[in-house]
Amino acid sequence: MSTSDVPSVLFVCVHNAGRSQMAAAFLAHLGADRVQVRSAGSAPADAVNPAVLEAMKEVGIDLSDRTPKILTTEAVRSSDVVITMGCGDACPYFPGKRYLDWQLDDPAGQGVAAVRPIRDEIERRVRVLLAELGIKATA
Repeated sequence: MSTSDVPSVLFVCVHNAGRSQMAAAFLAHLGADRVQVRSAGSAPADAVNPAVLEAMKEVGIDLSDRTPKILTTEAVRSSDVVITMGCGDACPYFPGKRYLDWQLDDPAGQGVAAVRPIRDEIERRVRVLLAELGIKATA
């Protein structure tokens, strides 16, 4: 585990504008201050996908202040769990980290109706992750 007493999770997708933003938001929302959350992209977009913003707003989570961030080696090094979502070989590997790869449809170019099932599957997986980390979801 990281030097902090709470586990640290990094979500990575290519553009950091959809899947990884939703996953990070759900983990922060459901894990509260009992988990440290980061997200990044190997080739970040300029802004979070508007359909993702709308879909998350429907479940009471506002991502309007989020901006995609570039994936750094330090972000991976300082995380206990690294969850990739289609970033392929762009994600650095460090021994001793727990790596998961979540195969999820890419919301890029999709409308909100197509994003909803992706959002709901991400929430389900985040709840499972919290349970695996021994953290009770707040909602």
